[in-house]
Amino acid sequence: MSTLVITGTGTEVGKTAVAAAVAATALAWGERVAVLKPAQTGVGPDEPGDAAEVARLAPGTTPRELARYPEPLAPATAARRVGEWGVPPKETADAVAELEADHDLVIVEGAGGLLVRLNAEGTTIADVAAALGAPLLLVARPDLGTLNHTALTAEAIRARGASCTGVVIGSWPNDPDLAMRCNVAELSTMADAPLLGALPADITRLPPPDFAATARASLAPELDGTWDAAEFARLHAPGPASPPCR
Repeated sequence: MSTLVITGTGTEVGKTAVAAAVAATALAWGERVAVLKPAQTGVGPDEPGDAAEVARLAPGTTPRELARYPEPLAPATAARRVGEWGVPPKETADAVAELEADHDLVIVEGAGGLLVRLNAEGTTIADVAAALGAPLLLVARPDLGTLNHTALTAEAIRARGASCTGVVIGSWPNDPDLAMRCNVAELSTMADAPLLGALPADITRLPPPDFAATARASLAPELDGTWDAAEFARLHAPGPASPPCR
């Protein structure tokens, strides 16, 4: 793939960490990588946004941001409050085409969940992916409630003519509870797409070299890593003394 669109089942699920992990593993293979954030909200003019965070964690990544709004709101809402229309679909497509010309991989990171509006017309990151013909990588939480959110998001991806290439757990804790352990075995089924990784909860605190090594061990071969979904599920399966999964 030359372009990969990253979305989530909601906000604060680990999309930026996953974008950085994908970038780091691709860079380790010698690929030229760019990350595009069509709409950044909730940061001031001089503060680093998500694209800058990806470049910090995966040095060598080319960061690009198309629009920035200071209030921590959905992009269309934040744009409207400052008298703007939002990011036009063509501007995103043109930016991707420009980055594709001299990069092997362009990562497009959405804002919030799949159906968050990017502009007054109601364009979503799913629409962007469908227009680009690019697959979506879905970032999900591991905890109770994630199965429903994942299934709904994956269904919406397909309904909009896009494809879900897989699911990554954006933040896996050191001490997962029963629901999390059970969910590992269910996420792929609910998304009708493979589980392609699980990032440790503290991965963004690591220095870039350690981040890259951990990213490679936390992503599946489809994302240039070494992570094994079956082995992960086996290691975290509930023990025989645990209540049955429902």
